[in-house]
Amino acid sequence: MQKRIEIAEIKTGKVFLKGWIHELRDLGKIKFLLLRDSSGIVQCVVKEEKLFEKFSNLTLESVVAIGGIVRKSRIKSKEVTKKDIEIEVKKIDLLSKAEPLPISLKQEIKTGLAKRLDFRPIDLRKRRNTAIFKIQSALIEGMQKWLEDNGFVHVFTPCIIGSGSESGAEVFCVDYFGSKAFLRQDPQLHRQLCIIAGFEKIYDLGPNWRAEKSDTTKHLTEHRCMAVEIAFIRTEQDIMRIEEKIILAGIKNVLKKCSEELGLLGVKLRTPKIPFPEIRFPKIYQILEKLGKRIEEGKDLDAESEKLLSSYVEKKYKTSFFFVNGFPFEVKPFYVYHDTKYARSVDLYFRNIELSSGGQREHRYEILMKNIKEKKLGEKQLEWFTQFFKYGVPPHGGFAIGIERLTQALLGLENIREACLFPRDMERILP
Repeated sequence: MQKRIEIAEIKTGKVFLKGWIHELRDLGKIKFLLLRDSSGIVQCVVKEEKLFEKFSNLTLESVVAIGGIVRKSRIKSKEVTKKDIEIEVKKIDLLSKAEPLPISLKQEIKTGLAKRLDFRPIDLRKRRNTAIFKIQSALIEGMQKWLEDNGFVHVFTPCIIGSGSESGAEVFCVDYFGSKAFLRQDPQLHRQLCIIAGFEKIYDLGPNWRAEKSDTTKHLTEHRCMAVEIAFIRTEQDIMRIEEKIILAGIKNVLKKCSEELGLLGVKLRTPKIPFPEIRFPKIYQILEKLGKRIEEGKDLDAESEKLLSSYVEKKYKTSFFFVNGFPFEVKPFYVYHDTKYARSVDLYFRNIELSSGGQREHRYEILMKNIKEKKLGEKQLEWFTQFFKYGVPPHGGFAIGIERLTQALLGLENIREACLFPRDMERILP
């Protein structure tokens, strides 16, 4: 049997292809179909009468196997990726016949996002949607490669935990053999335990869950993070320098591998300059006041503040990436490092989208326990974590970059759900 090749690999001679029927046109004595696989779209021409009956049984999105001969041609269709050739069909086998589709795959026909997500496997057949995830894959690949080239060890931390990792107010509870357990909000604390174990440089790539009642274009109840932790840092500045290099490596890999996908989405992605600018608390309150927004000192940023700061950075620094540093300890978790009321706590933004949280962690046992009391958390509840800080812990820090948010930001997607294969939110847990 002739070996199947992908459309992107077609050159000359005889070919054997498999894929989905993207388009059908019957012009009487000559018939055309566009065949699509994950690598592209090619035009196929049916001229032999013995194949006409088989052609008449085909439907859009049916899966077929086609044997044919490569012919030179000049295809004008915007859909076709192989524009200089066509396939003269010698054999057609129908592998799976498709019923009429529940949603249209034509680019010019707009379907509401909710309905698209109801039929997500069909929706993902659109090349534009497939392009998002090829870009996301290249982004992660570039980030991982930088980490591995620089001595970071890939670890896997648990997704089921016996205690809430932060406040416990936004966790999903699960039954664990009759006892209560939780889906992790963040692999944060277990990454720190890996540092205590002596790994020094690690990263974890996996899912996190937040039972946060936020039905916005930037929130999911399940999301993925590239989470990094490093030992023997001097300050949070060391963390920032590493994070921006990882972002840069991811973007460079996308530019190297995904020019076609970026073109499909109409995205002009540029390599950002590093270091990214940094704006700090408490000066941020002064900046915002000059921009017409007053926030009480010691309080956190709101959505309006983030938009104002984004515009401020774009105008002053001519860039979309920026760090916000020195958040008030009052609004941050117990494990962040602070010597004053402002912590060494850093968020990375792209325009007004928060991409990551991180900074320096508290490694001093006595201060850690003081923080827990100050936050009015249960010492016993967190003992599984804090007890190991008695046995020698280096200064350390890290961050967790939201993969879907980074994808959304770089591609200018209106809704984060477009950057997630099968999104989970307050109203959706299927398909």
